[in-house]
Amino acid sequence: MSEYIYTITKKESLADSIFLMDIKAPRVARNCYPGQFVIVKMDEKGERIPLTICDYDRENETVTIVFQAIGTSTKRMAEFNEGEAFRDFTGPLGHRSELIDMPSEELEKRKILFVAGGVGAAPVYPQVKWMKDHGYDVDCIIGARNKELIILEDRIKQCVSNLYITTDDGSYGMKGNVNDCIKELVNNQGKEYDLVIAIGPMIMMKFVCILTKELGIKTIVSMNPIMVDGTGMCGACRLTVGNEIKFACVDGPEFDGHLVNFDEAMKRAQMYRSEEGKKQLKAMEGHTHHHSGCECHEEK
Repeated sequence: MSEYIYTITKKESLADSIFLMDIKAPRVARNCYPGQFVIVKMDEKGERIPLTICDYDRENETVTIVFQAIGTSTKRMAEFNEGEAFRDFTGPLGHRSELIDMPSEELEKRKILFVAGGVGAAPVYPQVKWMKDHGYDVDCIIGARNKELIILEDRIKQCVSNLYITTDDGSYGMKGNVNDCIKELVNNQGKEYDLVIAIGPMIMMKFVCILTKELGIKTIVSMNPIMVDGTGMCGACRLTVGNEIKFACVDGPEFDGHLVNFDEAMKRAQMYRSEEGKKQLKAMEGHTHHHSGCECHEEK
């Protein structure tokens, strides 16, 4: 029996190397909202892994996470099974979705399209679920390379008015990417949206924002892909939004996509992967490399 208390109550394989886990974490479950994230640490020597909250059950005191086993730490996390536990499950961290704080009379007028790329379906799900639970209709696009990588389709479908699927290879749904679907909906089917919320790989969000800017549709993106430490102290998730320096984990993770400098963020993320790159970034950015004054509290 593990000495750690954050027990895995459910484990499910959603696709190749993509896993869902329900974690017993009472305080996080009581206080979290869509858009926020947690930091998972498997044991004393484990890395801090930031993961967006996919779902939560306040009554059963569980929080759902979804992750892709692509690096050493996440591959090791995938080896954990039901009944085992993590050392730390810190959260909720980050700001909740701005939709939650929007006046109901404004939300009722909004025509919202969610765009999920790959594992981005996981952070999209709690938002569309919250919208349905509060009586608001939204549309959603899920895109992936092929049918096997489409996740959470059934759950999301229950929460939206219209769900559109795209695959690069045409093995399921519309052949093409999410931008092709947006163009089809807006330009050919006459759909009208005044807000797009796009979550997925950086390159996907970049090109969605280029398109929606042309179409005149406000767009929110989640910059969780560049988070590493989750406190703003490592400097990994530093980015430029408009003319301001922000940190995804402390100031976000959601930002106005039309103001995000994606090219800079992607270049920094690439550089940050090596020790030499980290040193170069620290030297170039000086005192702005880290966030100051961040306070993160672990669940007790």
